[in-house]
Amino acid sequence: MLKVKVLTVFPELFPGFLGFSLTGKALAEGKCALATVNIRDFAVDKYGSVDDTPCGGGAGMIMRPDILGAALKAHYKGGRLLVMSPRGKPFSQQLAHELSKEEELTFVCGRFEGIDQRVLDAYAAEEISIGDYVLTGGEQAAMVVLDAVIRLLPGVLGNAQSLEDESFENGLLEYPQYTRPIDWEGRVVPEVLLSGHHKNIENWRKEQSLEITNKNRPDLMKKYLDSEKVSVYKGTNLKSKG
Repeated sequence: MLKVKVLTVFPELFPGFLGFSLTGKALAEGKCALATVNIRDFAVDKYGSVDDTPCGGGAGMIMRPDILGAALKAHYKGGRLLVMSPRGKPFSQQLAHELSKEEELTFVCGRFEGIDQRVLDAYAAEEISIGDYVLTGGEQAAMVVLDAVIRLLPGVLGNAQSLEDESFENGLLEYPQYTRPIDWEGRVVPEVLLSGHHKNIENWRKEQSLEITNKNRPDLMKKYLDSEKVSVYKGTNLKSKG
C-alpha cells in the first residue's frame, strides 16, 4: 500500500477528484492511504498566519520556514518529499512510475509567492512542476501527480495492456481510437481496424502514433528517434535516421 501525506493550508480540498473513479476506488480499497496535514495548525499567532513578506522586498508573501519546518518535523518520517513548484523538474510518466513504486510519499503544497528556500534545502525536497504555467497553489498540481501515480499501483487498472498502449509509455503519443457505430454522420472507422488482421492493425497504429507525435510533440519525436534509431514507417512525413 502506498502511503501519501499532503501538507497544505487547505486540507479540505482533498481528496477532491481523487475520490472518484479508479483513484477513488483505490483509496476505498486501501491500495493507497491519503492523509492531510493542516500547516496552519503550526502557526504561532491567533490568526493562523503561515507567511511573511519577502526579504529584499518584492511582491507577494513567502511561506515561513519555522512554521512549515515545524509541520515537517512533526509529520515527515522519511521517503520522498515532493514540493509542487513551477520551477521544479517536469513531471513525466517515467517519474510517475518511479513514485508508484515508493512506500511513502510526502507532498508540500506551496501557496503565496513561494516557500522559504531554507526549508527546501534542509529537507532536500524535490521540486516538481506539472507544466510551464503558474497555479494559485500546489494542491491542484499534487492531485494531478497523485492521479497519475495511483492509477499505476498494482490492481488499480483492470487491464494491464491499457498502460502499455497509452501515450508516453513507449515514448510516443497514442494512436487514434474508434468504436461503434462504424459510420457516424458519414465518418467511417478506418477499414484496417475492421480487417481482423492484427499485424496490419499494429502497423497502422504505430504509423499513426509516429505522425501524431511528430505533429504535436516534435521534441518527443526527436527523443524517440535518437533513442530507438528507428526507420520511419511508410506513410509518415518524417525523416529516417538512416
